[in-house]
Amino acid sequence: MNQSAQPWRGVYVATALPFNDDLSVDYDGYAEHVSWLAANGMDGVCPNGSLGEYHTLTDEERARVVRTAVEAAPEGFGVMPGAAAYGSGESVRWIEQAADAGAASVLLLPPNAYRADRETVIDHYRAAAQVGLPIVAYNNPYDTKVDLTPDLLAELHSEGLIVAIKEFTGDVRRAYEIAELAPGLDLLIGSDDVTLELGLAGAVGWISGYTNALPNVCRRLYDLSTSGVAADLEAALPLYRELHALLRWDSKTEFVQAIKLSMDVAGRKGGACRPPRRALSPELVERIAADTKAVVAKGYN
Repeated sequence: MNQSAQPWRGVYVATALPFNDDLSVDYDGYAEHVSWLAANGMDGVCPNGSLGEYHTLTDEERARVVRTAVEAAPEGFGVMPGAAAYGSGESVRWIEQAADAGAASVLLLPPNAYRADRETVIDHYRAAAQVGLPIVAYNNPYDTKVDLTPDLLAELHSEGLIVAIKEFTGDVRRAYEIAELAPGLDLLIGSDDVTLELGLAGAVGWISGYTNALPNVCRRLYDLSTSGVAADLEAALPLYRELHALLRWDSKTEFVQAIKLSMDVAGRKGGACRPPRRALSPELVERIAADTKAVVAKGYN
């Protein structure tokens, strides 16, 4: 596990959230999943992200998910809750709740109720930073319509508002510009299908989806991709090629259903999603299941 003083580095799992048959939250199942991920070499978890279906949770459920993760986490295992909300004040309250529960950092999207301008984004992170927990910014302009560009990240970092960036654009060229403009800002891999590219570019962490189903092989891929050793990179490339058809589901619209299905195939409880996410079509079920079985058949887990 990651024992560094930076509780956002290493492999953090953007945890899927299990539900009971009536779609109530299966807190016991979630606690078991967090413990299992820790036992299988992960460095931490990110509850209440998009993969955790936080949009569908009540305030009480969302707070209890964070407490459940913290209580299930062994010593040295990080918990980085998502604190996204439509209002800055609401994000601040979620960060305060995370701090009260014992989390060591938070993951925060820019304002996502509308296409916020630069000063609005900066003010949002200023308000969030006042709580005192380290903030990892999350750049997902596909969903938020707000792009945390390298120069904007540099401004946020220079003011001491953020410690790292979860980069989800898929544009691996950004890694080098971010390093040039904000050399002290930690780069975290934000989508599973650019793991090798961003690992090679200097990422110090990965907020991952497919670790929910296959933590050990994902851990190996991350370690090989980030070691900086030429022989490791040579070993990473064929492994990455074997996994990539599966990993790219993490950046599809159906990523929550896809990863939960892969969990089911791999022997973990994935299960159903809450509306408005619908069940996958039979064609997608067949494709995702086949991609998952192909990886499992190679002995990866």
